[in-house]
Amino acid sequence: MRGMSEHELNKFVGKILNTMNDGFFLVSPDGRIAMVNDALCRLLGYERDDLLGKPCTVLKCDVCAKSRAEGGEHWCRLFDATEETRKQCCLVRKDGGLVKVLKNASVLRDGERIVGGVETITDVTELCKREETIQDLKRILDADDTFMGMVGRSAAMQRTFTLLDKAAQSDAPVLLLGESGTGKELAARAIHELGPRKEGPFIQLNCAALNESLLESELFGHAKGAFTGAYRHRQGRFEAADNGDFFLDEVGDVPLPTQVKLLRVLETKSFERVGDHKPITADARIISATNRNLEDMVRRGEFREDLYFRIAVIPIRLPPLRERREDIPLLTEAFIRKLNDKSSQKVAGLSPEAMQLFVSHDWPGNVRELKSALEYAFVVADHEIIRPEHLPPAVSRENVCATRAVDRGPDTLGPQHAAASGGRHEPLEVVQGEEPAEKAALVEALRKAGGNKSETARILGINRVTVMNRMRKYGVEMKKVLSS
Repeated sequence: MRGMSEHELNKFVGKILNTMNDGFFLVSPDGRIAMVNDALCRLLGYERDDLLGKPCTVLKCDVCAKSRAEGGEHWCRLFDATEETRKQCCLVRKDGGLVKVLKNASVLRDGERIVGGVETITDVTELCKREETIQDLKRILDADDTFMGMVGRSAAMQRTFTLLDKAAQSDAPVLLLGESGTGKELAARAIHELGPRKEGPFIQLNCAALNESLLESELFGHAKGAFTGAYRHRQGRFEAADNGDFFLDEVGDVPLPTQVKLLRVLETKSFERVGDHKPITADARIISATNRNLEDMVRRGEFREDLYFRIAVIPIRLPPLRERREDIPLLTEAFIRKLNDKSSQKVAGLSPEAMQLFVSHDWPGNVRELKSALEYAFVVADHEIIRPEHLPPAVSRENVCATRAVDRGPDTLGPQHAAASGGRHEPLEVVQGEEPAEKAALVEALRKAGGNKSETARILGINRVTVMNRMRKYGVEMKKVLSS
């Protein structure tokens, strides 16, 4: 059987191209579309006549637009590069919608003469959607160290997450116990978001921020004229929390007279506004929190025992940061990511020395203190890595030791100090028999740094405050150092 001639092939080329699933078009050297197939028209919603003879810019390819902006010998960078392979880009449909595609393109030449460019277009919109879904699922599956905004991979936090999840499914009152800065507000919000009342309001009140009369007004509301300045009726927070959750933060600071009224509300779900006698009912689930020891307060008569048992049906203790040190790198990474999003300065992370200080610090202010320390470091740091000299004095052990050495005098910090500090080997500002070597190293570093104290600190591996302390201790004068 005789094969088709070149003339016959040319005759049927249009029909051949229309059997393709991928879009196809031919561009003349002046950038006008000379040929398209049916698949391209279907993909972009155009009729054939809408495209033929039109500049290929009608397709509004984002990659082509960028290439044209960068310039080149030809109007299209394709004619400079001669081909493009699997280039991902976006085209604009006739109706304005975006189509994500893979583009293959090649220049057609007759000898040295360019006669056009040919491109094939593969629709990958659905593939991209599936990839995005897969990535979202992967992030969810990998996020086993986070729980409703709380970060922790330690066994202590995993137990806490489990308790919070279970407590959320109940309607019983929850008491969150823990030191200041351990995340009690986040825990309360987690209970609300995971619980059956999540569609209702989440109302919170810091009981320690108000005196007795203002606290009652905030809790129960007040009637017009109830006291000086009460010019109108005001809804209380119990009423506002109806069918939702009411978070009483610092509940240990509620005065005893208010505790009596609070107990009545919890038992009857009814109350009266200050200055009014009309009972109001509200069905709100109570979540309380305190950093105080309520059991001790009950024994001292400072907190009603019946109220304690009423709010502590499900007690949950949030561990302090010093009991879950393995979570510190995770928390640090999470806070740095958030600070980078808000700051023009981008920080990659902590140096190993700075991270060691973070892990060994006791964090009396817990997670809140950790966040504040990183905010401080973001202000002080002059490059992408946070080093010990960028940390606040309370965290930087070198600063603490320098201060202790100056206050107590030389040669007074011995082994007993190391034992008292939990066995940690702190760098001491004054060590017997090391003054000459330490002074010589300081002078040499100052000379190398041209008198720059921050650079001197970097050379010595200490911080800037310690450099100044050593200069004072050894009587080192900058003028003499730089002139010698």
